[in-house]
Amino acid sequence: MAKEAMPMISIALDGVGKRYNRHWVFRNLSHGFEQDRHTVILGPNGSGKSTLLQVILGSTVPSEGKVTYTYEGEKLTANDETLGLFSLATPYLELIEEYTLREMLAFHGKLQPFRNGLSIADIITLLYLDDSADKAIRHYSSGMRQRVKLGLALLTDTPIVLLDEPCANLDSTAIAWYNGLVADNQAGRILIVCSNAQEHDYSFCKDRLLVSDFV
Repeated sequence: MAKEAMPMISIALDGVGKRYNRHWVFRNLSHGFEQDRHTVILGPNGSGKSTLLQVILGSTVPSEGKVTYTYEGEKLTANDETLGLFSLATPYLELIEEYTLREMLAFHGKLQPFRNGLSIADIITLLYLDDSADKAIRHYSSGMRQRVKLGLALLTDTPIVLLDEPCANLDSTAIAWYNGLVADNQAGRILIVCSNAQEHDYSFCKDRLLVSDFV
């Protein structure tokens, strides 16, 4: 029998907790995130979903426990190198509003490459923003900005994608577009989604993690 191939990427949370002063947001949380097995983190506003996402990203240090990343057979801990494994779209991630979309994509592409050799023109078309490509992002509607955020997250060549309330500000047509973009760009990656139980955010997720189970 052939030996099963090791996954390219995995994340392990071992007894992780986060506390602010005397208040525990969550604790004793252990969970594994695996390639091609996507996860939704569920809970109401203020339950700690975004905090947990920041712990997974490594931008917030847990108060207890540890986060371990395994990438191409090598175990890593959160540092500047592991940040390059992630792309994300969150409400608190701001776009550079003075840039046009074309300028924003050119700037982003210098920091992280896009998937499958996509050009800036390809991405603009995939975002259905050809007519607004040379307009400053500050003039975009909230729905257009959300499409840009999601496009940057899903079309950047990273093995881990974090999406916080991805369908916020999207109408039904844009939600269908989002689900199509996910379908085309989820293979071989870990996708982690935070949601207030809006199923169109996470219909592709196999695993569910309730923050309220760890308080």
